[in-house]
Amino acid sequence: MKTNEQLQKDVQDAIKWEPLLKAAEIGVIVKDGIVTLTGTVDNYAKKLQVEKAAKSVLGVKAIAEDIEVKFADSKKKDDAEIAEDVVFALSVDLIVPDKKIQVKVENGWVTLEGEVHWNFQREAAKRAIEHITGVRGVFNHLKIKSELNDAIEQKEIEAALHRSWAVNDKDIRVHVEGRTVRLTGTVASLYQKEEAGRIAWKTPGIWHVENNLEVDYEYALID
Repeated sequence: MKTNEQLQKDVQDAIKWEPLLKAAEIGVIVKDGIVTLTGTVDNYAKKLQVEKAAKSVLGVKAIAEDIEVKFADSKKKDDAEIAEDVVFALSVDLIVPDKKIQVKVENGWVTLEGEVHWNFQREAAKRAIEHITGVRGVFNHLKIKSELNDAIEQKEIEAALHRSWAVNDKDIRVHVEGRTVRLTGTVASLYQKEEAGRIAWKTPGIWHVENNLEVDYEYALID
């Protein structure tokens, strides 16, 4: 059980613990498990690292992120240059089916559209461009359209969740409807919720995951 003040300190400490973020000036506001992050960083990868550090803290239910990426004048690029770098990064990543992906860049924000066969390919596409200078953020609108026609087995997903050391599956319920998997119930942390979603996305033949898990954590009433 934590107070808002204790959770705030834990999140601040988690951010400071990351070597990449030691010099970052990040504001942390906490209200009943909802963490608001503010401040500026000098590249998009650091912004993602701040979010990841905050999500790893026990007691965090949700993240409201308002971190701005600001580049030094020497690192600024126009959208055409960024687009060229993005296309090249996707083309050299062996996991990414770059021929199926369309790229749009506007004011440093990259939009990825198209279809891939697996969620790991969608995630790999985003990772491939996170460290590109000039990128302020990524809208990953890639859709999953599996080539497999295998029926999705609910029991196999439940077994995969049960095997994971990172997820307590006791209060997780799995529902399968066609190509969609829906997760409901409760978990103890935001990290567990996202990890359960990642596990579900590995299901052969899947097109959609609806992650409706709720983070159930008891907070102290006195700050």
